[in-house]
Amino acid sequence: MSEETGTERTEEFAQLLRELKDRSGLSYGTLAKRLHMSTSTLHRYCNGTAVPVEYAPVERLARVCRATPQELVELHRRWILADAARGRKADQGAARGPAQEAGADGTPVPGQGEDGEPVVIDTAAAAMPPRRPSWLRRRRTALIASVAVVAALGAVAYALRPTAVRAGDTTMPTVTGTLDVGEAPKPSATPSPSESGHKPSASASASPTGTAASGDAGSGSSKGDGKQGANRPATTVPLAVAVRPYVYEDPCSQHFLVDSDPEQVGPPATEENAQRWSAAYGAVASGEQRVALTVQGTGEDTVVLNSLHVRVLTKGAPLAWNDYSMGVGCGGGVGTKSFDVDLDNGSPTVTVKNGQRDFPYKVSESDPEVFYVTAHTKAHDVRWDLSLDWSSGDRSGTVHIDNTGRPFRTSADAGRPGYDYPLGGSEWIERVGG
Repeated sequence: MSEETGTERTEEFAQLLRELKDRSGLSYGTLAKRLHMSTSTLHRYCNGTAVPVEYAPVERLARVCRATPQELVELHRRWILADAARGRKADQGAARGPAQEAGADGTPVPGQGEDGEPVVIDTAAAAMPPRRPSWLRRRRTALIASVAVVAALGAVAYALRPTAVRAGDTTMPTVTGTLDVGEAPKPSATPSPSESGHKPSASASASPTGTAASGDAGSGSSKGDGKQGANRPATTVPLAVAVRPYVYEDPCSQHFLVDSDPEQVGPPATEENAQRWSAAYGAVASGEQRVALTVQGTGEDTVVLNSLHVRVLTKGAPLAWNDYSMGVGCGGGVGTKSFDVDLDNGSPTVTVKNGQRDFPYKVSESDPEVFYVTAHTKAHDVRWDLSLDWSSGDRSGTVHIDNTGRPFRTSADAGRPGYDYPLGGSEWIERVGG
């Protein structure tokens, strides 16, 4: 992606933020206070000089400004592209490093740095660059060739070891099947969360099946040209899945079960801190759990998402823990399109909800999709995960999706003592009639 395209992505994202802000009628100062951020930070987001590292503050802004469900989806799509453009720009800057600007004949300009500022150089060293003896150059060439051979043999040995990979695994993703020499598996783009509060992996891997699949299924839009990438190894998984395990439709919609008394539980968590909060207290989603899946192609190929499946791993009696609400006094939530999973069903399936179109969908690097999956139970404690079937040309496979190597877990809250944390309060108050 060129620098101009990256700038365009950032500006498109900032433009939608400005439209939402202007439509709300709120000043920058008032809106910043409601979002718990500085006015200058909000200015930078809206004028395109900065892109939020996380999506959560962007979603809060959109909801405060009463964005429609369609605007929420479009805003998320633009943030993904702007965030990716920022990452590429940072990588390019790091690659350039402190290299000097070359003159017209390709040689560095003495006394001038990359940004045109004067620098101090050793004129004698510049005039007479040291020459390495020919025997040293030959030794270095032989050493590099030896290292390359060893690395190639190691890549072949590593590729022949079949390993099941799941979205959000903390280990290096691998793929099964034959892997071309030199195409080593890449580690996850972001560390997986632990009790220290890291974020879920931004990429997911899968084991391609190698069976033929139609590449024209589905009716979703795609800006990709549909090329099948002849130079790309057949076993490369052409998509990435980012998982947000706790999505608040509004703060009052999210409840957690915790095996602790109110005096031992801290204040409620915002959405961006929900995973850290739940890990700290060993909390389990209460009644229902809303998961967001952002699926994006990793190359120019169009990828068809054929179907999404749910798998129940364990089902038992609901937890006899206390129920804690993450918000009090909320209005009605925005009815974003999503998929529904009834975990109490004997054979639960992923079904459409709120007018959501069913699978298949198409994604590419420039056209991601965001899916909201709401799983709920009234009678059980359930551990579950998801799997996403994909195809691209003559390749197909399945991406397994969970909570960074662990199953999602949702437990019924019927009959459990409930606690709320009033706005401006300093302690949990027992819920009456809840």
